[in-house]
Amino acid sequence: MVLSNIPNIIMDVIGSVSVIVLVFLCLWQVVILRRRDSSNILWSFLFWFFFAVAVFSLSQSVGQLFKQIRVLTDHQNIWEVARPLNLSINILMFMAVGLVIFYFSRSWKIYEQILSDKNALQAAFNNLIFMNCRLEKLVSERTVALENSAKKYRRIFEVFPDMLLVSRMDGTIIDINPAGIQLLGLEKNADAFEGKKFQYFFDNAEDWRRLKQKIDEQGFSASDEIRLKCRDGSIRRVLISCVLDKGINQGENTIEFLIKDIEQCRIMEQQLTQAEKLASIGRFSAGIAHEINNPLGIILGYTQLLIRGEKPGTEKYQDLKTIEKHVRTCKFIVEDLLNFARGSKTSQDKLWLNTAIDEVISFIHQHSKLEQVEIIKDYDQSLPPLILDKKKIKQVFMNLIMNARHAVGTKGTIFLSTRYHPSAQQVVVQVTDTGCGIEEKNLLRIFDPFFTTKPIGEGTGMGLSVSYGIIKNHGGDIFVDSEPGKGTTFTVVLPANSNRR
Repeated sequence: MVLSNIPNIIMDVIGSVSVIVLVFLCLWQVVILRRRDSSNILWSFLFWFFFAVAVFSLSQSVGQLFKQIRVLTDHQNIWEVARPLNLSINILMFMAVGLVIFYFSRSWKIYEQILSDKNALQAAFNNLIFMNCRLEKLVSERTVALENSAKKYRRIFEVFPDMLLVSRMDGTIIDINPAGIQLLGLEKNADAFEGKKFQYFFDNAEDWRRLKQKIDEQGFSASDEIRLKCRDGSIRRVLISCVLDKGINQGENTIEFLIKDIEQCRIMEQQLTQAEKLASIGRFSAGIAHEINNPLGIILGYTQLLIRGEKPGTEKYQDLKTIEKHVRTCKFIVEDLLNFARGSKTSQDKLWLNTAIDEVISFIHQHSKLEQVEIIKDYDQSLPPLILDKKKIKQVFMNLIMNARHAVGTKGTIFLSTRYHPSAQQVVVQVTDTGCGIEEKNLLRIFDPFFTTKPIGEGTGMGLSVSYGIIKNHGGDIFVDSEPGKGTTFTVVLPANSNRR
């Protein structure tokens, strides 16, 4: 009986041992896989599954061995004791396997959800990375575009020929372009306008008040003519347009100004008005001069005839001489009127200007009291010979020097200077005195016929108007600059083209 069961016993033992070895090999392999990827729930499930199977296989194999030992040794009591324990262990292991499978099915759904969320998070992360790269590219492109725009508009601001200025609401200057710095006479550096208020440059404080009121009420102002006082004290007439720029945040409002210098335009308008005025007065004067000249000639002739019949020294003789003197004065005025109105033909002489002015000074010294009047000459020896009407040009400087002589009175200084500018082909002559000066209200009328600031009987008011006409006929120009109490400067500009015909 025993010998006949030996093959079964051997197969049971070999089978049990083989199952134990195989299960533990599988369990060991799962342990290795779990160590490599501890986050993988599949390896955790297989670990606990094969662990339960290994315990079950071990229990089952041990039960078979006990069973064969009972058969071989005929000890029934051993199996009876071990059988319930073996059965309990097998049931527990089956329950464990069932629990593992049940737990895995629930955990697998959670794991799939986790994997899905992970994949979604990964996709979102990849999309975020892509959007971040795109955003960086867009920011870089916008930054470059903004820099180019800033450079473009800064260049416009820098090279704009008119004055551009930005200030706070209280007038404090924030920024000003080079044209504005040049117009106001500021220094060309970053701190030239720091802390300065724009209204300080207004010649009339009331102009700033009116301009500020327009900005507060309307938000803008257009083409207001204002007089600006430059740093050197000079006055410039300008047109101001401005607009209120409301900042993003409250309290950041600024005022942007566009200022156009119209000083030269106003001077040209005044010169044009002066020319039209002189032309109309000239036409009127020509008619009057013709009507007066003939009666004056007759009066002068009869007066001279009467003088011949009187003895010198008598009262009647003196009266006739007085009549002759004033008639001659009237004839000189009429001649000036005719010269002013029509202008006689201009001769063309080769003239050394410095020499001509010296001749005028010498003549004045002989006929006027200049003992306490100092004449300082500053001649440019490089002056070329000019093609001018010598007689008329000497008449111009005679008038200018005599006016300077009258301005300084019995004591003072007269400066005479000549300069040659080859690049402009011009000769500039200045006659400056240290006299009483000319009031600003009279500067615009200084070249008008019959206008004079001299007392009655000391001037006809024709000298400067005739001089103005002579210089204009020679293709030149004449300017006056004066300040009451500090003196006057007359500037004569003549063309230096020796080939002029």
